[in-house]
Amino acid sequence: MTDEQWDLIGHLIPAEKPLDARGRPRRHSNRELLNAIFYHERVGGAWRYLPKDLPDWNSVYAYFRRWSEDGTLERIHDHLRRKVRLKAGKSPEPSVLIFDSQSVKSTEKGGAPAGRPRHEREHWL
Repeated sequence: MTDEQWDLIGHLIPAEKPLDARGRPRRHSNRELLNAIFYHERVGGAWRYLPKDLPDWNSVYAYFRRWSEDGTLERIHDHLRRKVRLKAGKSPEPSVLIFDSQSVKSTEKGGAPAGRPRHEREHWL
């Protein structure tokens, strides 16, 4: 992540505390952790297969969970979406909602949402 990119979103991440949850000094900055999360989201795969030049996967996954649960990642997404829409000359908030009729039909009949693997749908039936 470039300095310019970090300047856009760094303020949306909770302030770093000098100690982790167990009272030990933190080894990674929020920027390093967010870089690793973005890498994982782009490449995919198992968390434990993050490259060795990124923070250890346990730390990255722990912060991913924490920031997902407390809304930090959603705030980043919403902030960037608004910036993109404004730059394109649009209203900062979307005004149209589209439903996929196939998904609506599936859930109305009590089945699993369309697109789920068969083994996940079977426990719904």
